[in-house]
Amino acid sequence: MSTLNSSANSTAQAGDRPRTSPVLVSFSGIDGAGKSTQIEALARHLRQSGAQVLQLSYWDDAAVLKRFRENTMIRLFKGEKGIGSPDKPVRRNDKNVRRWYLTPGRCALFLMDAIHLRLLVHRASALRPDVIIFDRYCYDPLAAMPLDSRWVRQFARILLRIVPKPELACVLDAWPEAAHRRKPEYPVDFLHRYRNAYLLLADIAGMKVVPPGTPEEVERHVWKQLQASVARQLGSIQFSTSASSET
Repeated sequence: MSTLNSSANSTAQAGDRPRTSPVLVSFSGIDGAGKSTQIEALARHLRQSGAQVLQLSYWDDAAVLKRFRENTMIRLFKGEKGIGSPDKPVRRNDKNVRRWYLTPGRCALFLMDAIHLRLLVHRASALRPDVIIFDRYCYDPLAAMPLDSRWVRQFARILLRIVPKPELACVLDAWPEAAHRRKPEYPVDFLHRYRNAYLLLADIAGMKVVPPGTPEEVERHVWKQLQASVARQLGSIQFSTSASSET
């Protein structure tokens, strides 16, 4: 968990704070929805407001057997590695591949991820930050599952009981065509199904859906959601007004 270890020094000075349970915030959504941009904006505003912030990534810090999973999917389904960009598209074949025989294996892996995620949050909380921000969470692998299946939805509910529930779990909604232009990795028809799965999962898990908009509009919406959700928990933090006033 190199990200967690490298963040220890930045939160060590918070050791004398009275808070013992950090606020947990997660960002989810289809590829190209703008999660990285919004995470950096939120972390910046929180730090300007005096909060100690720890940033973690679900795939880098919580997912188990990451390299094995990636290499296996590439060998089986001939996809490409990397992150797509407008000038360099990437044709990935992993979460968009639906085969009945993959579902049980994915369930087993996601269960291990969930247990590891629970331990990760516990370990991160020991550093005593005010806020932990996750780039993706357990919701994201579930969104790629066949949620039209009743037993898969039941599995999702069981998994959600294992992991710590974020005080604010954001789904950044985005139009699939626009997201594909920003990050051309998956077919647009898959992104439509993927988006619908996130909206369904938001209902199941009680996530906050942030509507599509400009980066500035989304940033203001996220900041207001945070204030509404966790202002009481972050009572010692003076929320900056910059996020809601910037254009």
